[in-house]
Amino acid sequence: MGKLFDIESPFIQGLNKVADLMWLNILTLVCCIPVITAGTALTAAHYVALKMKRNEEGYISREFFKAFKMNFKQSTLIWLIILLLTAVFSADFYIIREGGIVFSNVLRVILMAICCLFIFTVLWVFPVQAKFVNTLKGTLKNAFALSIIQFPKTILMLLLYLLPYIILCFTMRVFPLVLLFGISAPVYVSAMLYNKMFKKLEAGILERIEREKAEENGNGEQKKEKEEDRIFSDGDKQ
Repeated sequence: MGKLFDIESPFIQGLNKVADLMWLNILTLVCCIPVITAGTALTAAHYVALKMKRNEEGYISREFFKAFKMNFKQSTLIWLIILLLTAVFSADFYIIREGGIVFSNVLRVILMAICCLFIFTVLWVFPVQAKFVNTLKGTLKNAFALSIIQFPKTILMLLLYLLPYIILCFTMRVFPLVLLFGISAPVYVSAMLYNKMFKKLEAGILERIEREKAEENGNGEQKKEKEEDRIFSDGDKQ
């Protein structure tokens, strides 16, 4: 019994993880309230969740607001783009359904396919933004690419984010759990899904950086071209 409550025991470590996820969820919810900062809050949540998965987290609040601060500008721009495209898609579907205009089935299917690709990209854009330094265009492009390349994981991530609210539709008894873990739990499980793949990308980045350092005395134009061809940049944004 004594070992069960030892600070290093799996039981206590599990309780600590649950407490951390609960606090991460509260921080994310509070920072989502202004709406405009929701994208930055989700980026920070993924940043902390990935560190938790790798057992690299320190104080949850400190890690969260560190990520919040360093990702604020680009995450906010990404979020504004998401809101704009969401409004456009919503208007399109409203017009198709209520506008009294007959649209071909082909157009409906194309619009639905584009909307699905948009949703898939949104699932990956905040994890990518949280871990990798890149331009706005590069981050969106890489999120889209990963959503297709890692399609089974994309579907699992979508189900993870929807599951708490689907259950909530059937019973309000789970509302306290959704309130405490509805964001952080799906984000953490998603981090478990993409962790190994991100590590491979990070290893590739480090290998490329070392190779570029070894070629520092080479042609300047050649070096510039390689930097422009870089898919991801170094990840921790220190």
